[in-house]
Amino acid sequence: MQAFVDFIQGFLDLGATVILPVVIFLLGLFFGQKPGKAFRSGLTIGVAFVGIFLVIDLLTTNLGPAAKGMVERLGVELNVIDIGWPATSSIAWASEVAAFIIPLGLIVNVIMLLTKTTKVMNVDIWNYWHYTFMAAVVYAVSGSVVQALIGAVVFQIVCLKVADWTAPMVRDFYEMPGVSVATGSTISYAPFMYLVKLLQKIPGINKLHADPETIQKRFGVFGDSMVIGLILGAVIGLLAGYGVGDVINIGITMAAIMVLMPRMVKILMEGLTPISESAREWLNKRFGKTDITIGLDAAVLLGHPSVISTALILTPITVVLAVILPGNAVLPFGDLATIPFVVAFIVGAARGNIVHSVIVGTIMIALSLYMATDIAPLFTDMAMSTDINIPENSAMVSSIDQGGNLVNWVIWRFFELFN
Repeated sequence: MQAFVDFIQGFLDLGATVILPVVIFLLGLFFGQKPGKAFRSGLTIGVAFVGIFLVIDLLTTNLGPAAKGMVERLGVELNVIDIGWPATSSIAWASEVAAFIIPLGLIVNVIMLLTKTTKVMNVDIWNYWHYTFMAAVVYAVSGSVVQALIGAVVFQIVCLKVADWTAPMVRDFYEMPGVSVATGSTISYAPFMYLVKLLQKIPGINKLHADPETIQKRFGVFGDSMVIGLILGAVIGLLAGYGVGDVINIGITMAAIMVLMPRMVKILMEGLTPISESAREWLNKRFGKTDITIGLDAAVLLGHPSVISTALILTPITVVLAVILPGNAVLPFGDLATIPFVVAFIVGAARGNIVHSVIVGTIMIALSLYMATDIAPLFTDMAMSTDINIPENSAMVSSIDQGGNLVNWVIWRFFELFN
């Protein structure tokens, strides 16, 4: 069993840039594509994800130190450190139940497709680690493998159903037909789309509107998404106490992210469109007309300028919230760069309205901080049972990504009632 776990871990360590091209190539062959066409689709998607993750890494390596600078300037002392999703995924795969999750997840997805309880063919196997973390949490609470697997399956079903629900928005707003997103760190916040709809009906607030297009029309060159990235990046640098050179550097970096991310997503769609069409034709022949969608990493949604703009504005807001919220013990750090993933559905529901997205995003992050604080003792015990290093001067650890994940928190609390 340990050998199998090590094999799975080794495969997943290759990352989405290797896993997705292989999966897409095999799917292409399965759906009747010629080997050359299937290979090119897989390779194109692999290249696109290399670009996407390079841009995300650029975001992470610049926001992390800036956030640390803001925290130091505020003199914040909170005893729960946000260790970020990479460390959280390591905790997940170190669990005793990790080996069961990928085969179980594939079986569940196939059954739901055959029974027409979902239209999502989720090829985002890398992000099965979210299901694995859910299983690890339930196992830590119950000590039962069966309960842990049930928890993972429930989490997966919720992810797939939310992906079905949000697929029309991904198609219409993000202009990605045939694509859905079932990433665990993004679907958790889908219920807040209703809050966006509420804001759109409140007199006064419903008139507040700002998206990249209207900003550019009103402010000309200063409304260009690249210039917006420059300005927001520079503001973050100033809040972090950077010198002039570093402020300019982080500003230009954020401008680059605004430009590069949409280009990478465009390349991704070039590779995805052929496999999506082949899958739809194959399924239509056998099961009648179907609106099957391909489930991809939520990173594909980060190409819209409103997503990055909203996330950059929410970065200092998150740090301030951590300071002023009574009862919060989480010091945001590792997962600040995942804020674009958190707000992607909200931005889509707001049709790119940055004002409404920031308002709802602020409420979401406040709740996430409280949930991450609540689960911190269990999270810390799970981390200590692995090789994860607990940061110095930290009593406990948690994560905004999964510790502050609404669906994860609800399922965890449910299983706690019976254990």
